[in-house]
Order: sequence, then structure tokens, then C-alpha cells
Amino acid sequence: MKLRSFLSVLLIICFSTTSCARKNDKEPVIKFKTTEGTIVVKLYPKTEKHRDNFVKLVESGYYDGVLFHRVIRDFMIQAGDPDSKTAGHKASLGSGDVKYTIPAEIVYPEYYHKKGALAAARQGDDVNPERASSGAQFYIVQGKVFDDAGLNKIEVRNRQKAETAIVRHMNDSIVKTRKLTRPLLEPQLLDSVITVVRQRLESNPVYKFTEQQRNDYKTIGGTPHLDGEYTVFGEVTKGLEIVSNISRAKTGKLDRPVVDVRVLKAKRIR
Repeated sequence: MKLRSFLSVLLIICFSTTSCARKNDKEPVIKFKTTEGTIVVKLYPKTEKHRDNFVKLVESGYYDGVLFHRVIRDFMIQAGDPDSKTAGHKASLGSGDVKYTIPAEIVYPEYYHKKGALAAARQGDDVNPERASSGAQFYIVQGKVFDDAGLNKIEVRNRQKAETAIVRHMNDSIVKTRKLTRPLLEPQLLDSVITVVRQRLESNPVYKFTEQQRNDYKTIGGTPHLDGEYTVFGEVTKGLEIVSNISRAKTGKLDRPVVDVRVLKAKRIR
């Protein structure tokens, strides 16, 4: 009996250890020691490409010494430009990066831009319609608190954007299928397409905030207008006050802090 009990305990310990190890692999924790204090973030499990790339860069020492080169009050703080490690005070920053991008992993509405969200920077839709992420540059959301009226206005804009995007996609598909040389301009057909789009949005209102989103945006705040546009792949678990302090830094050209704010060391701690 004693041997059986010992083996049972041993199996439980082994199972627990294995489970923890698997969870740690899926949700790594990174500590940033900065000139303003320590920020700890956990990485999300459903954005695997971003998670694994971020861990790789951290473990290689890539982020050690980079500046938070772009800071906007009530919005976000951004880092990851390798040129910032040795940049002079008058240098323009923001274009430095690794030589690759990461396919978008927009897990919305599960991952969204609440205060403390960790997300990947990227180029704009005009040159990057697929919304591929920067291989190295990231931002942490500071944001602001919204009321219901403000969130309702954003929902209206989100619906309009969704309608436009779907109509354009359907129009392009029809043009391609019929091998037409110009867009469809027939009002009657266009009206029919818009009607179908609106029916789809009513049955699946992806433009609306979830109850959890509304609660977070009305209490801790965030940047809800960015939802669905950028890949959110983690969140701050410790050091939100440090993020707030950095976001309030006095800035100059291109939103660069006048006094450098630097990542001294980035380390995986779990």
C-alpha cells in the first residue's frame, strides 16, 4: 500500500510538472527591465507565430538596449527598432527592423486592445493589405477610458468599414469570375450586393464589442479603434504603472522621448 501510494503521488507530481511545462511553452512570460522600471508580459497561445518569434528575439538578446522610440500619451509606447540602440539624440527612428514580416494572426474578438495589450506594429493597409506584422517592432497599449457613447460611435465606424471591405471583396470576385475589365457600376446589382452584406453583418455582428470588451474599455481603458487591425499577441501582467509613466514622457520629433527610455534587458522568466 505504501509503495502504491508513493507511486500515485509520483505520478501526480509528474503529471502536474508536465502540464505546467506545456502551459509555460504556450504562454511564455517575458520580463523587460527598463530605465523606468520592470514590465512583465505573458504571450498568448493562439498567436503562435508571433509568440515563437518574440521568444526567439528575446533569447537572442535582440531587444537588449533598444529604445522606446515612439511614445504617444493616452495611446501606446513602441519599441523594437534595432537602430535605436546606438542612435544619437537627433536621429529619426522607426524604420529599422529585422528582414522579415510575420503573417497576421488577428484572433478577434478574443484578443483586443485593452490597456496593457502587447501587439505587433506593421505598415499601413495601402502597402500591406494582408496586415502582416513587423518582425520585431511591438507596442504596448496605454489608451484611455471610454463611455458607452464613445464605444457606440466606434461601432458605427467599424460597421461602415466592414460593409465597405465586404462589398469591395464581393465586387472584385464578381469582376474576376466574369472576366470583366472594369468594376461593376450597375446601381441595381450594387444595391443587391449591399443588401446581402448588411444581412450578413446583422446575423454575425463582428463589428460590435463583446460585453467583456465594453467592460474593459469603460474601466481600465484601451484603444478600441485598433481592434481587428493589428495582431495582439500578449498582455502586461506586471508594470502597467511603468507603461503609464513612459507614455507620459515629453516627446519631440516623430514622438520620440526627449530623454531616452531604454530596454536594459529582456529575459524569458517562464
